[in-house]
Amino acid sequence: MLLLASTRAIRHTLFWVVLFLLFSMVEVLVSGQPFFYTLSNNLVRLFFLGLAVYFNVYRLIPKYLADKRFFWYLGFLLLTVFIVTPLEVFFIYAKSGNYPEMQVQVLENLNWQFVPNIFVLSTSTVVKITIDWYTNIREKQELVTETMHSELRFLKSQINPHFLFNTLNSLYALTLKKSDLAPDIVLKLSEMMRYMLYECNEKWVPLSKEVNYIANYLELERIRQGNRVDISYEVEGLVSNQKIAPLMFIPFIENCFKHGLGSQISKGFVNIHLDVRGNEIDLQIENSKAEAMLKQLHPRSGGIGLVNVRRRLDLLYPNRYKLTVDDSPTTYMVKLHLRLEGGELKNS
Repeated sequence: MLLLASTRAIRHTLFWVVLFLLFSMVEVLVSGQPFFYTLSNNLVRLFFLGLAVYFNVYRLIPKYLADKRFFWYLGFLLLTVFIVTPLEVFFIYAKSGNYPEMQVQVLENLNWQFVPNIFVLSTSTVVKITIDWYTNIREKQELVTETMHSELRFLKSQINPHFLFNTLNSLYALTLKKSDLAPDIVLKLSEMMRYMLYECNEKWVPLSKEVNYIANYLELERIRQGNRVDISYEVEGLVSNQKIAPLMFIPFIENCFKHGLGSQISKGFVNIHLDVRGNEIDLQIENSKAEAMLKQLHPRSGGIGLVNVRRRLDLLYPNRYKLTVDDSPTTYMVKLHLRLEGGELKNS
């Protein structure tokens, strides 16, 4: 607040200094009056003009113009000019008592004094409206940005526990069976939790770490699923320093195991293909479905994870992604085309 007030004071001071110098130079060049006499006249002029400008900015504009009472505003603005200008001329006339010829010239130029005063007051109105418009646009943009960030924080806070709870359920099932695979799952889970806790708090993460996170997740699922599910994971292209939103792909993959395969399928598959071409990414995920799941509506089976990832795509990659779903009787396929930066991509 203090910085804002200081900036405003500097801006106003510069405005009046520039106006003072402009008036003085024009008057010296046009009228040929003594320099210091001209300076003193302009100090008087700017004093009354300042009263008029600030009365306009802080009283007339908020009360009448902002309330769309245009005729009242125009009337009071002209009245202000017709009150201030004679007062200004009177004080200049009074201070010129030692220069009778100057007094005569001041009275002769009375009518012309209305012109610069009307111009300055009109300019102050335009400047005030422009500043208010810019401030309003900036505040709206800041509100939109803050709202988006709040939504993203909320969405990520939902995604992380969702995945964690599913993994802990798997670990719990293995510990009940006293499986030797439990320690491996703990190790993989530890690596993934380290990524989620220390990396995923950033808005963007390296694509390489996200790809590695998927590999760890699938390795954990291979341990958990055993021979019941055939898991294929292929990555093509150069994965380097591209940046991506964290945990963007996991909800799609998690959905395959939690809802697609279910516990009622004896032998299934999950095929994941990630194609990276610079900043263009194509992700294709296909999984088999159990017979008992054929009549289920997939939006319900998507759960919180897929609802949130759609929302994150809308927030982070507007017009830069295409998401298609093919829900057949025996398989479920998701295709996501993502453009990490630049350009627009229309959904079809």
